[in-house]
Amino acid sequence: MPLLASSPVKVHWGYPDPSHAPEPDRSSAFELTRQAIGYRLLQLLRLPLHALSDGELQRALDAIHAN
Repeated sequence: MPLLASSPVKVHWGYPDPSHAPEPDRSSAFELTRQAIGYRLLQLLRLPLHALSDGELQRALDAIHAN
């Protein structure tokens, strides 16, 4: 089993299930969800992960979630 250098940091970025959108709006609901996930991933990729402590990373992830 690999040894982790630090404690795991967790975040839950929940999204409404776009498959529950009314049929006429479903395609745009999926697109909006895809855009929201992409936006958060871009924010995550901009973080200097190698330079952040677990606490700093957790605060950064929580801030991304709040946006």
